[in-house]
Amino acid sequence: MKTLRIAAALLTRADGKTLLVRKRGTEAFMQPGGKIDAGESAVDALVRELNEELGLVIAPEQARFLGEFSAVAANEPGFEVNCQLYGVHVEGVQDEDAVNPAAEIEEAIWVDGASIDPLHLAPLTRDSILPLYRRLQNGA
Repeated sequence: MKTLRIAAALLTRADGKTLLVRKRGTEAFMQPGGKIDAGESAVDALVRELNEELGLVIAPEQARFLGEFSAVAANEPGFEVNCQLYGVHVEGVQDEDAVNPAAEIEEAIWVDGASIDPLHLAPLTRDSILPLYRRLQNGA
């Protein structure tokens, strides 16, 4: 299986909700982020992707490394994703209009632990990142 190296954000706001995105022409929701370009650090890729896809401008030091995770890619058959995950907390973002889906992002939604279950989720999001999100929300 081929591997895609990505950087993603467990993006949270003051009310504890986290942002999930869905790419155009797909069904699975996942964390915002994207592929790491050759010669680019994971955190630099994350900063670039958040700006390109959502209009969010963050400084690299706002991103706190949470770990490395792997799973079958949701939208690329025959690929696995290797994800460098960063926690990013954004202040002053309280409504749905605070992020502006662009590039290949069709939909962006803020969710909490109770509103996640009915969604179609990418394997990495479902099996690794959201369990981590729930543990962090519970203070673990």
